[in-house]
Amino acid sequence: MDITTRSVAVIGGTSGIGLELARRFRDAGSRVVVGGRRADVLGQLAAEGFGTVSIDVTDDDAVMTARDTVLDLLPDLDTVVTMSGIGVAEDLRDPAHFADAARTVDVNLLGTIRVVDAFTPHLLRQGSGTIVTVSSGIGFLPFPLMATYAATKAAVHAYSEALRAQLAETGIDVAELVPPAVNTTMGASNPNALDLGDFGAEVMALLAHDPTPHELLVQGVLMHRWAERDGTYDDLVTQRSRALATLPGRSSSAA
Repeated sequence: MDITTRSVAVIGGTSGIGLELARRFRDAGSRVVVGGRRADVLGQLAAEGFGTVSIDVTDDDAVMTARDTVLDLLPDLDTVVTMSGIGVAEDLRDPAHFADAARTVDVNLLGTIRVVDAFTPHLLRQGSGTIVTVSSGIGFLPFPLMATYAATKAAVHAYSEALRAQLAETGIDVAELVPPAVNTTMGASNPNALDLGDFGAEVMALLAHDPTPHELLVQGVLMHRWAERDGTYDDLVTQRSRALATLPGRSSSAA
């Protein structure tokens, strides 16, 4: 991918990894539209020279309206990055977790599908482009404290594989970004989280490879991605299960 000449929509780009990548695409020379729900941040980004669009990926009509706005701003749009995502701790012994689970599925999985579906017809008509989906290292090596988040990211991986197969020979590439913990709002409590700037630089270098890899794997996520192959999966899941002790009413021995 020539990251200096793209027309890019980053959906879910008002914070964290999405905003980091939006700025790096812009700084490399690409034209960028950022989509998100935070009107204050969208206003700030517009002042920085970004195109902006308000979007709620859980709302079918809002996604289609945002799609039209993006294509008005970037008629030659060739890159769609589906960044929207949420993740919360869940106590699976308490049925009250279901509301969080449903919201997580709606944003992370169905939101990704809605965005992909909205822009795929344009890319097919154009005969070229790239869709960047975002899964997670947690989709390959579960973090039991965030069960539904892990499940949705595993599903995004499977969906990305199917999407790539179905779009073969159309001129549309599908690249799956697989982040580990990164020092953003979601990952700030993890002492092992990667620096956001270092992560962004590594991702952009991977995107610039020819051809662009099917999976964008920074060094910090390789232990997650290949845990089963390397025989470390069971031990690592056991280690990560220790975080269950942080749930109300749990203890280290109960975890």
